[in-house]
Amino acid sequence: MSANLAESPGEGVSGRATNVEGKPGQGPLEGRAAVSAGIVTWGTYLPYWRLQRAAIAQVLGAGPAKGARAVASYDEDTTTLGVEAGRRAMALSAAGPQAPHAPQDLFFSTPAPGYLDKTSATTLHAALGLDRDCGAYDFCGSSRSAVGTLLMALQAAPVRRSLSVIADLRTGLAGGAEEREAGDGAVAFLCGANGAVAELVGRGASSDEFLDRWRVPGEMDSHVWEERFGEEMYVPLAREAFADALKDAGVTESDVDHAIVAGLHARAVKPVSAGLGVPAGVMAPDLTGAVGNLGAAQAGLALADALERAQPGQIIVVLSLADGADALVLRTTDALPAALAARQAVGVPTVAAQAASGRADLSYAAFLAWRGQLHREPPRRPDPERPGAPIVHRSEGWKYAFAASRCLVCGFRHMPPSRVCLECHSIDQMQPERLADVRGTVATFTVDHLAYSLSPPVVGVIVDFDGGGRYRCEMTDVSAAELAIGSRIEMTFRRIYTAQGVHNYFWKARPLQSAAGPETETEPGPEPGPAPAVDAVGAVGAGKAGKRGGADDGK
Repeated sequence: MSANLAESPGEGVSGRATNVEGKPGQGPLEGRAAVSAGIVTWGTYLPYWRLQRAAIAQVLGAGPAKGARAVASYDEDTTTLGVEAGRRAMALSAAGPQAPHAPQDLFFSTPAPGYLDKTSATTLHAALGLDRDCGAYDFCGSSRSAVGTLLMALQAAPVRRSLSVIADLRTGLAGGAEEREAGDGAVAFLCGANGAVAELVGRGASSDEFLDRWRVPGEMDSHVWEERFGEEMYVPLAREAFADALKDAGVTESDVDHAIVAGLHARAVKPVSAGLGVPAGVMAPDLTGAVGNLGAAQAGLALADALERAQPGQIIVVLSLADGADALVLRTTDALPAALAARQAVGVPTVAAQAASGRADLSYAAFLAWRGQLHREPPRRPDPERPGAPIVHRSEGWKYAFAASRCLVCGFRHMPPSRVCLECHSIDQMQPERLADVRGTVATFTVDHLAYSLSPPVVGVIVDFDGGGRYRCEMTDVSAAELAIGSRIEMTFRRIYTAQGVHNYFWKARPLQSAAGPETETEPGPEPGPAPAVDAVGAVGAGKAGKRGGADDGK
């Protein structure tokens, strides 16, 4: 929530800003009433793939060759990236009675939405399994909308629980700085009135109309004006927003424990960072060398990283440069250590762990093909048909939330959900069960080098889920050489294909991600439920692999 801690912050003898009661000599924010509204938990997602900048330089013969950028896979877009970040933010919802409640509103911001004239936030809403009475809204078009999305969730926190999700997928033209220095990823913040780990205690903003970065409808790549002009515009705007935010919070530069400056205009970010006047060592680590600049999600990613390194009672300042400047001042609370421990207990990976992991052998040609800049010959087979809206809606719980059904009579789990129990033949005695967050074990798998894929080979697996249920699906983000029977997996939301402008989303399996990065070892999972043998076309009893011929797209 936004709180002006002093109508006119005074100064003590030492020149230090006074507290809310106007008494000099105390630390920043001391003496004010305890407020618990703010960020309750958060989640970040960096894709599995990395494109080495050396791979670009080797092909084009120019440009810096150090570091890498995070790359969304061929089956990912900003919607799927946002779902993964939202799932990690909601990972504590099943951790016990102290876990945060489900959000009442969902805000989704991205400069690269999967749809226009259709709300992408409703897809996130369905994939996260949120309640029907939860609102879902898009805030798209520019990077600055991302800050507004988080600010809206923070200001609504005292009265409504809100999930703010920010995702970006950046490409750029071949050989350009945008292609080389950008990155893909997403971040989500759950804000509410109870159990906040960080409170918004001040903010500032500066706006001006000038042309820096733009893209007209229908274009895939951004245009950028000459960089010196952008630097001249951003630097004074950033200083004004930063000063106003500190004044609003009643703190000074020396009180800042973590400072973040984010923006796509790299030339402006450097002088702004150097001129903040904060103590040495408080600037956030630069992650662009390892994963690139995530555009709209960059400030949120840095904020999440700061929260994972912070201690209670510290001041975090986030300064974002995008068509102006926005500064947020947050104060961490005593609830932070418990939240960090809970996240580690359920295996939510940190930003640092994700930045240090990832597969780094992606070829530049594959990257260009994934982004549609290198058009490969398609398979010689009929084009897929777009999913039918009535059919998809009828199976919404299964297709988006990956919800199976469990028989209330005998406990048999069915995948996909069924009205009739395959074990005891009871009718309409089913209870839905969300399995999107349930882990499983590879029962068997196949590696197909002939099937067409933008990321060959195609790996198909049969998964035994913890607690019962067996399902056949495709695996993604996997090295076939490292996969083995008994490998542990988790599910991930992906875009199966796009036909006639309609995205077909469903779930795939991927190697289990832990708080320390991907797990490559095999480990036995809990004993699966009843699982009759697989027949020749992959239909299974205890988890029925789907319709014959393949139901891997969830229809």
